[in-house]
Amino acid sequence: MTDDNARGLLQKMLEAAIGAADPARVLAPHLPQKPDGRCIVVGGGKSAASMARAVELAWPDVDLSGIVVTRYGHAVPTDRTTVREAAHPVPDAAAQAATLEVMEAAASAGPDDLVLALLSGGGSALLTLPRPPLTLDDLITVNRLLLSSGLSISEMNKVRRRLSQVKGGGLARAAGQARLVTLAISDVPGDDPEAIASGPTVPDPTAQEDLSYLVEKLGAALPEAAAEMLRTPSPNAANFQPDYRLIATPQASLDAAAEVARAAGVTPILLGDALEGESRELGTVMAGMAKAVARHGTPAAAPAVLISGGETTVTVGDRTPGRGGRNTEFLLSLALALDGHAGITAVAADTDGIDGTESAAGAIVDASFPKEAARLGINTRRMLEFHDSFTAFEQLGCLVTTGPTLTNVNDFRAIMVQG
Repeated sequence: MTDDNARGLLQKMLEAAIGAADPARVLAPHLPQKPDGRCIVVGGGKSAASMARAVELAWPDVDLSGIVVTRYGHAVPTDRTTVREAAHPVPDAAAQAATLEVMEAAASAGPDDLVLALLSGGGSALLTLPRPPLTLDDLITVNRLLLSSGLSISEMNKVRRRLSQVKGGGLARAAGQARLVTLAISDVPGDDPEAIASGPTVPDPTAQEDLSYLVEKLGAALPEAAAEMLRTPSPNAANFQPDYRLIATPQASLDAAAEVARAAGVTPILLGDALEGESRELGTVMAGMAKAVARHGTPAAAPAVLISGGETTVTVGDRTPGRGGRNTEFLLSLALALDGHAGITAVAADTDGIDGTESAAGAIVDASFPKEAARLGINTRRMLEFHDSFTAFEQLGCLVTTGPTLTNVNDFRAIMVQG
């Protein structure tokens, strides 16, 4: 297998992973029984608009209305559901206004109505309604601190739930006695409902915890009102049994990619859908694993491909960062550790089509990486040090650009070791 063939196969695997989470393909079988009254669609996330469209197509004969909020550039045409757009990953005034509309729509449901909540990755920023006395500016500050903190996604969501009127079951409370069913696309390790969009329709399991240790981690820039809320149990603790249905998961997408590899005669090695930690550290570790396959045939002989998902972190610290996201940072670290090892090609991309805040989903590299970087005079080690991985791959012509995929099952990483 040539490097070009390996690149092509990795691209097909990424496409299969994204396709396995396409709402148009996977949503309809999970719909509940049609309601006697209205169906009120509410929700938020990068996939919210495409999910709403899938509901409309599946239920043409239902009295259906509602509102969802998605990221700028992720809207799709809908006939009966209003789609609002707002900022991600840091919320803005449009997110707060849209969230108020979402809560009002849920609260309008009667006992014969169905509230159908559509949730996906990105919902934590897009469904934004601060708990008084917090303001939107306070939440913007908190979100910026979270993104540069190096906290795990689980820890971030503890903070987000505590500070919100909509997260941690807030949307369920707004729906009152109406029947509430949640359809969700998971983008989090473990597929925990309280973590997907920070759990608007499920109880908050950490509502009574003292989160003072997170106050310390977030530092002195944390607004005092937010710090006090994290130290104090939430007044919105509740215990109820939600009707919560996962329509797409990271593992299902990894499995779909693995099938593409098998069909091409390549052994897939599934490393899990919940890998976390620093992006650059994981890149170094996985480079070692790829070398073990190449040199020793462990845990499988080449041709083989290491496949993984999850959500890593990039801890920026005090240094002003360059351009990049967690996938390109992982891949730059991996490429440096491989140092042009023959016969190894790798891709890392966010399945939503946007790595961090950049225009690409991620990047793809092969053994030509160090020679090409040297030829172009690119100091790749310095770029990794300054979190400038996007710029490095942009200059090398290695970016993977899909545009918004209208779904999100988190990161996809695949390292091909050729025979």
